[in-house]
Amino acid sequence: MRRWLAALVGATTSLVLVSLLVPLALLVRSVAESEAVDAATGAAETVAVAAGSVDEEALRLTVEQVSASTGDPVTVFLGDGRTLGAPADRSPAVDLAARGRSVSALAPGGQVILMAVHGAPGGTAVVRVFLSDAALTRGVRETWTVLLILGVSLVALGILVADRLARAIVRPTTALARVSHRLAAGDLAARATPEGPPEVRAAGLALNHLAGRITDLLAEERENAADVSHRLRTPLTGLRLEAECLADPDEAARIEARVDELERAVTAVINGVRRRSRERAECDAAAVVADRVRFWSVLAEDQDRSVLLDLIPGPLTVAVSTEDLADCVDALLGNIFAHTPEGTAFSVRLSRTDGAVLLTVSDAGPGFGAAGPPRRGESGAGSTGLGLDIARRVAASSGGSLALGRSAMGGAEVRVNLGTA
Repeated sequence: MRRWLAALVGATTSLVLVSLLVPLALLVRSVAESEAVDAATGAAETVAVAAGSVDEEALRLTVEQVSASTGDPVTVFLGDGRTLGAPADRSPAVDLAARGRSVSALAPGGQVILMAVHGAPGGTAVVRVFLSDAALTRGVRETWTVLLILGVSLVALGILVADRLARAIVRPTTALARVSHRLAAGDLAARATPEGPPEVRAAGLALNHLAGRITDLLAEERENAADVSHRLRTPLTGLRLEAECLADPDEAARIEARVDELERAVTAVINGVRRRSRERAECDAAAVVADRVRFWSVLAEDQDRSVLLDLIPGPLTVAVSTEDLADCVDALLGNIFAHTPEGTAFSVRLSRTDGAVLLTVSDAGPGFGAAGPPRRGESGAGSTGLGLDIARRVAASSGGSLALGRSAMGGAEVRVNLGTA
């Protein structure tokens, strides 16, 4: 923007200066020519006075003095055909002046001033003063140079002033952009300092108001989530009491364990929502994945599913929290149990690749099919697409990515690339 404003002011200033300085330069040249002609006319009059009142020797001396003082060649054509002063050809213009008319005419390399002198000895004499082109434009180049320097200086000054004005606008605008990027990154404490022109200050105040409003809305949502947690604990407590009343101790213990898992999941969700900002967390991926596969292996054994767990020796520190990575693994393994028949084998592999940690979950089920995996919020074959979306968000939060494909076992394969801490 600063360059654009500087270019605009430079172009505008240049056009104004050209429209002013070009006529002024032409006027300077015209004035210089007029002054040169006036000076030559004055010199010719001085010689004409001498030609009509003094003898030939005094006239010769006068011609030499005038020519020396003005720097212009002076010639006197006497009535008897002789010449005094600078040698010059007798042109038709001289013959015209000899008839009693004082004229000026163009000559090669300049201009001549011809003045008739009546009453001179021997008849009408003609005084000729030659003005060269250099004499006609004496001082013009110097004046033009000064005008050019003045014009360039004014353009540079205009560009400098425009740059300062643009800077006064661009600096607060850039500061507003930085604050908006900080807000977008989750720094809700970022605020703009209103400065600059009134419009930019108004934009800064509006951005601060928007940030405050977002903070208030998030705080309200966190409190609503806290209320949800209290509402959920009552039915969970009732469910735990019902499980304790079961006659089969093993069945009661298993249901109580599931209730505990559900309560921990609800608590983790509530705590995640209530966090003011999601800080950069770390965890040992090998330990988390091994723990979650161990949990799901109990259900896999009941459904006659073979489980292949391939973990490289840890620790493998990744840039996600333990709860988030556990949710990711649970979502992927839960999809296998929900969308593949009992007895379908699956595998979980954890490896290191290109400075990242790769979590690969494969199964021998039917795969994603021709329609591909469901998108978030779309139902299809009993799926809402939330499981894959959870894994995708966990990968993105660590600086990684998620990829889908077909496994070597014939079913679906999900590759979660997790960024290292």
